Amino acid sequence: MTIKELAYSAQQHLQASTGGSFKRAHVYELLAASFGFNSHAAFGVDTVLTELRQNDTRVAPQSALIKRRCMELGYKPDTATPASSALESFLAERQIGVARISSLISRLRGESPNQDDDLEDNRDELFDPADEGVFGPILLDGLDAAASKGNALAHYALALIHAPGDEDGLDAGSSYWYSQGQQGRVLTGVEKEWAEAHEARLAQAEKYTRHLREAGRLGNRDALLDLADRFDDPSFFERPRHGVDADPAAIAAIAERMGRTADAKHCLTLAAESGDTDAMLQLIEEYDHGDLQRCWTWVYLSRLVGTDLTQDAHFAINEDGSDYDDDIGGPAYLAGRDAIDVEPLDPEQDATARLAAQELLEQIERKVR
Repeated sequence: MTIKELAYSAQQHLQASTGGSFKRAHVYELLAASFGFNSHAAFGVDTVLTELRQNDTRVAPQSALIKRRCMELGYKPDTATPASSALESFLAERQIGVARISSLISRLRGESPNQDDDLEDNRDELFDPADEGVFGPILLDGLDAAASKGNALAHYALALIHAPGDEDGLDAGSSYWYSQGQQGRVLTGVEKEWAEAHEARLAQAEKYTRHLREAGRLGNRDALLDLADRFDDPSFFERPRHGVDADPAAIAAIAERMGRTADAKHCLTLAAESGDTDAMLQLIEEYDHGDLQRCWTWVYLSRLVGTDLTQDAHFAINEDGSDYDDDIGGPAYLAGRDAIDVEPLDPEQDATARLAAQELLEQIERKVR
């Protein structure tokens, strides 16, 4: 069912229940009011309708808001009152709910949803990326409709939904048989199945790329970062650096791969200033080695957060890289790192480095509170 079909059914139900006439545009407004929004335009900014499944949290439509919106649209009380009850029962019977696009994105990215979300009904539990049945036609249609109006969040959500998975490889279809079919060869049996699977994979990849690029063009920072990671697009680094919650060390790795040394150092510094000792080590070895005072600041900060970079840190692992277990035994391999060797500072510079490290620690602790 599409959004238009849902609205049409709701319109027919309202008219049959009240004996009145309702404009289709007004039905959209009442659907938005059902879930606490003052207008359909406000509803579409970060919210879409979705079909609830068996274990999803049910949220009762707000009949008082439906009635108020009815009267704001010019309907009389003797029509607005039964209309609110009729629409409430319509949505409950068809198990229609709503979900935030931003929460869907968080789930698709494997992140925790925003705990300050004012839709206080745990609707985020609707979205388990491993569950292919979650993306029903109403949800997808709502995202498509929002994307067509230039909604960057909707474009990014659609990109994540269509993103090729790790399992999407050559076995997902055959480029050879697809090519044969494109050249006019009549395919049957397994060859036809392989060609169709490959065609479906190509279509999915096209949707992913198209929606990701459009989300980036509209300024979505997460989409821009994904474009940098997947396609070496530099736009993320060429725009103001704000509005993205990604790990700065991960961003630094992307910048390094793209040859953007200054951006890599900047992001590693942000990571180090947040307590990332791996970033501190990399700065000492690759970027700040010419500034002894800066290097010792990282050494002292690493100690304050529980890791001494001037000490060896070796441990045993199995051949596959997993932690070695003495109880199981077998061949062990050495992993970890050697201690760094940094020339000593004079007393004044050393005191300055220690003070800088302490200030950075206090900054980290303030962020944690």
